[in-house]
Amino acid sequence: MHTIRSIPVALQTRKDPKKPARALERNEESLEFRSAFLRSTTFETEPPSHRSAYDDGDMLLVDGEPVLSSSAGAGASGRELVAALAGSPSLRDAADRLKAAPERRISAGEVGARRLVYVFQREYATVDPARVELVGTDEATTCVGVVVRNNKTGMTSVSHMDFPRIVEGGLKQMLELLGDDNEPFDVHLIGGFDDASTKVVHSSGKKHIKQDGHSYPLCCKIAEVLHKSHRQFNLRSFCVLENNTTTDSFGNAKPIIGGFVVSDFLSSASITALVETSSGVVTPACFDMNSRCPDEVVRRIRVSVSSYDPVWQGRLLETYDTQCDIFQIAPARWMPNWSDIASSLNQLSDSEVLLQCSTSPAAEPPHFVENERRIWKYLINNPDWEETFPKYKPRVFHRTNDGSWSRFS
Repeated sequence: MHTIRSIPVALQTRKDPKKPARALERNEESLEFRSAFLRSTTFETEPPSHRSAYDDGDMLLVDGEPVLSSSAGAGASGRELVAALAGSPSLRDAADRLKAAPERRISAGEVGARRLVYVFQREYATVDPARVELVGTDEATTCVGVVVRNNKTGMTSVSHMDFPRIVEGGLKQMLELLGDDNEPFDVHLIGGFDDASTKVVHSSGKKHIKQDGHSYPLCCKIAEVLHKSHRQFNLRSFCVLENNTTTDSFGNAKPIIGGFVVSDFLSSASITALVETSSGVVTPACFDMNSRCPDEVVRRIRVSVSSYDPVWQGRLLETYDTQCDIFQIAPARWMPNWSDIASSLNQLSDSEVLLQCSTSPAAEPPHFVENERRIWKYLINNPDWEETFPKYKPRVFHRTNDGSWSRFS
C-alpha cells in the first residue's frame, strides 16, 4: 500500500545536509504537513468498550447465523470477531475457492473492460447494474477491499479501505445508495495479509524489520463496525490475513489476492463465463495501467492530499457519481514546495522508494515504484495545484460510447 505520508515525511530519514530535505525540515509548513501525515498513519483499533454509532450489535452473519453467540456477541471486540471469522470453516472454504479461481486481467481495450468503474486506494464507488458492467480495485497489499451488495436491486458498493479511522464513516457512505431493504446485504472482505512483525529481506541482502502489522487492526475495525451496525450483513468472503497470505522465495509474507472485480453486471455474451449466478460474483483480478482510469495520477495524489484536508477526515474519497455515471474528481490543494520534495524523492533508489513509501515493501507489485515516480514527476511539472484544478473546480469525466472516459471540464 502507498503510505499517505510519503511526500511530506519520507525525507526525514535522509542524512545528506546538502539535499533539499534539510531546508524543508526548517520550514514550518513542511513540519505541519509532516505531523498531519504522521497522525494519519496511526494504526490503532478502538478500545473494546467503545460503542459504534451504529450500536445495535450481532449484525454480522455467516451462513445466516450470528458470528458469535448472543451472550458473547453484544460487546465483542474486533479482535474477538476476527478470531471467530478466521476460524469459520465455511469462510475458509470460500477463501480457498476464491484463491483457486483464475485471475482475470482487465485491460482498457478488451470487451470485458467496457463500462468499468475502477476504485483507487481510499476511494469508494456505488454502482447501478443498469449502468455498470464491472467494478473493482487492485494494488491492495495491507489494504482491504470491501464489497457490500443489495441482492434485490443489484446495487453494489466497493471500497478500498486503508486505515481504521475511515472505516465507520466509509461504511456509512457505502450504504447510502444501497436502499433500505430489510434483507441482509452480502459482504466480501478481500485483501490484506498477515504482515505483523514481518522481516523484510531484499535480494540485495538488506533487511528491514516491521514491528507492527497494518492489515490486522484494519480488519478488526471493519468487523467491529459491521457487527455493531443498524442492519444485518451476510459475510460471504473473508479472504484476508492468514486466509490470504503466502511467502516469496526470501520468506517474506505477501498477499495471495490483491485485487478483484465484481462482474455480475456483465451483459456481453463473450464474457458470461464470469457470471455464475445473479447473486453477485467476485473474481480475483488485476488491472493494467490504462484501465485504472480516469485521471489516474491525480487521483493517486489526492490520497496524500486528503490526509490533512478536514473535509475528508474519517471519510472515503467520493469520486464516482452513481446517478449520472460520471467521475467527478473533487479539487485538492498541495503546497508549491511539494515539487522540491518530489524532486528529492525521485532521486531515491528503487529499494529506498519501497522502504520509505510503502507499508509493505516486500509485497508491492512490480509497478509500485514506477507509479510513485509518475506521481512525483507530475508534482515537479505541476507545482501549482491551480493548474490541475482551475478555480478550485472538480475535474469531470463523462463515459463515451465505447465505455472509456472523456474529460468534460
